[in-house]
Amino acid sequence: MGRILRAVFAVICALPVAACSVFGDSNVEIAGYDVIEADGDIEVRRYERLVPATTPLPGGMEGERNAAFRRLFNYINGENRAAREIDMTAPVLMGEDGAGESIDMTAPVLIGENGGGPAMSFVLPASYTLDEAPQPTDPAVRLERIADWTVAAIRFTGLLSTSNAATHRERLSGWLAESEWRPSGPALVAGYNPPWTLPMFRRNEVLIPVQRR
Repeated sequence: MGRILRAVFAVICALPVAACSVFGDSNVEIAGYDVIEADGDIEVRRYERLVPATTPLPGGMEGERNAAFRRLFNYINGENRAAREIDMTAPVLMGEDGAGESIDMTAPVLIGENGGGPAMSFVLPASYTLDEAPQPTDPAVRLERIADWTVAAIRFTGLLSTSNAATHRERLSGWLAESEWRPSGPALVAGYNPPWTLPMFRRNEVLIPVQRR
């Protein structure tokens, strides 16, 4: 499933998007997928293509989440090499390599492993391919492409704490044990909301890569 998606369980940094409210409403683009199977709060999904921007997260679940989040947020807000003209109504920032293109925030934010260690990832909007996405100017941020990714997902509300994620990972693992699907990689955690969203309205998920038995 790619280096970025070998997951560790973690408390996720949430999206700091002003359009989101305390009730969980958002104008943020959600990474698209097809539902293959659904059973209550559990789904088997196929993501056709994802382009994540990824940065190291030293220390894993207790690591430097704010610093990692800031590097990725800076990337989508202009710390990148733009290869196209941008409307002046869009935010444009100046970096050391010239004009930066501001990229819309999408959801979810993922925490997983990137090669030799934990990492945090933003999924870029579907309009970007790996070749077309602006290249980061920060060497600690890199782009990857993930294709034809099938996962089992369980959705839940409340705080995205380690214990809450672990409880739902166990539920999802139990469901998989009785299904036609088997895990093909370790789990990861996804968060969709800013920190001011009320816990009862939050969207959190545990995802486990799967394949048919």
